[in-house]
Amino acid sequence: MKRLLLLITLSVSFAACEKDSEDAPLLNSNYSIEGKWLFEIDANLPNTMYEFKDGLRYTYYADSNDFSTQYWNSLSTLDAIPNPNNYTFEDGILTIDLNFGNIVALPLIFECDGNRINFQDPNSPNRHDWIRLGTNVDNCN
Repeated sequence: MKRLLLLITLSVSFAACEKDSEDAPLLNSNYSIEGKWLFEIDANLPNTMYEFKDGLRYTYYADSNDFSTQYWNSLSTLDAIPNPNNYTFEDGILTIDLNFGNIVALPLIFECDGNRINFQDPNSPNRHDWIRLGTNVDNCN
């Protein structure tokens, strides 16, 4: 009986390993959320950028119609709206404290070598992917 249980356990372990692929999106990966992120172009929100830095999520809104990488890179945390949100990123789950008891926890799927995040907010029917600032999504699979 012990041998049968061991055989079943090993079979399940090997079957789970076969599903891993370099081309498959990664939920629990070594990719970092740290950095500047924009909504994907088709989200119609080019005036918003998030920066994740040292446990804080900063939010930026463009004060011009210049939505270029150069413009967004020129901004520092002093240009963000006041009171950044605390966040944690553990085991593929991004948890953001939106203040006043509002917390959102999102499982992230990294694509495009960690430069695109797609997620589905469980409380919203809309899905908006984020692109790391400076990423050319035409080069992504």
